[in-house]
Amino acid sequence: MTETWMLAGLWLALALLAALFSVWFRVATALSEIVVGVAAQLVIAYFLGSSALGSDQPWIKFLSSAGAIMLTFLAGAEIDPDVFKLRWREATGIGIASFLSPFLGCTVIAYYFLSWTWEASLLAGVALSTTSVAVVYAVMLEFRLNQTVFGKTVLAACFITDLGTVLALGLIFSPFTFRTVIFVVVSLIVCIGLPFFTPRFFRRYGGRPSEIEAKFLLGMLFGMGALAGWAGSEAVLPAYVIGMVLAKAVGRDHQLIRRLRTLSLGLLTPFYFIRAGSYISVPALVSAPVTFLVLLLGKMVTKFIAVHPATRYFGSPATEGMYTTLLMSTGLTFGSISALFGLTHNLIDGNQYSLLVAAVIASAVVPTMIANAYYLPRHLMEPAAERAHPNPRNTSPGEGENQGEKS
Repeated sequence: MTETWMLAGLWLALALLAALFSVWFRVATALSEIVVGVAAQLVIAYFLGSSALGSDQPWIKFLSSAGAIMLTFLAGAEIDPDVFKLRWREATGIGIASFLSPFLGCTVIAYYFLSWTWEASLLAGVALSTTSVAVVYAVMLEFRLNQTVFGKTVLAACFITDLGTVLALGLIFSPFTFRTVIFVVVSLIVCIGLPFFTPRFFRRYGGRPSEIEAKFLLGMLFGMGALAGWAGSEAVLPAYVIGMVLAKAVGRDHQLIRRLRTLSLGLLTPFYFIRAGSYISVPALVSAPVTFLVLLLGKMVTKFIAVHPATRYFGSPATEGMYTTLLMSTGLTFGSISALFGLTHNLIDGNQYSLLVAAVIASAVVPTMIANAYYLPRHLMEPAAERAHPNPRNTSPGEGENQGEKS
């Protein structure tokens, strides 16, 4: 156990260092954790060997996966159903544009410009079509944009994008089996029953020091994650959907959300983001920098071509439209999952995997840094100012003056 405790102390020290960097350099904590993961892997691998950081340790994998599940669940819980009803056309339009353009564009780029096989090109298109819910939600949380209608709409658009990615990966590459049918049926039953059962269960047994609410939610998320993995899907997908259907029961319970955030952001998500950064292969990037840049720019440009006009079509001001476009250009969880799927099923080789994952992870950093540096909608970050001067993008008819500030 001594080695385990030492490794845990090292990872939490890296998480603390990343948090300090985020304060010193005024960047989102998720981004600083990714960068720290890259640097830590380089330094520690140079002095102690490539496995010294322990990114492939089973318990680190578990904490990392649990962090992705919890962050995705919290992001889903932030999607206010009332806001989604009002903004569903905008969220759906931006989400579809965010998926379709990079999927088609990056497939063409990989096939015709990088001379990858057709299957590898399709896999690249799927991996680069994603938007990182984890990164977007972490950034929204950092700047309190998750409390605004603008932030909730962007998170809903992220869900539509990643739903398209999951469907494309399943329909193109994964066989549709009896396990898939079981997973879909059970998911439908759970999603229909949870909104009715959960609030009653919480009223009867909640509010106790034993944190029954957290245990119930974690058990449900891990159980559905296991079922998703058994069916060939991914655990983060049911977590997002469960978060959405429980938005009224959980998302509006501010104390419960605060406790779940403490668990997630304090312990779990640093493992997820630092581990993601540790998988960037710097030697692979050095050996093929042009391919890496083509993949990264392909994702960002194709996102911009489709998403920015969509935001302007739905009436977003210039700053908010550009901020939305750049955040929708991020990628991490589903992109890495898609790349790993391709590697394990021999659709891409090791070098293609490294380049693809590096491009996916870089897309979590580069667009977000640009967005926060030049296009951050600061007027939405001032609750007092919103109360005094409501922003038309942050309220809708009949929602009331403070709707944009509700969680």
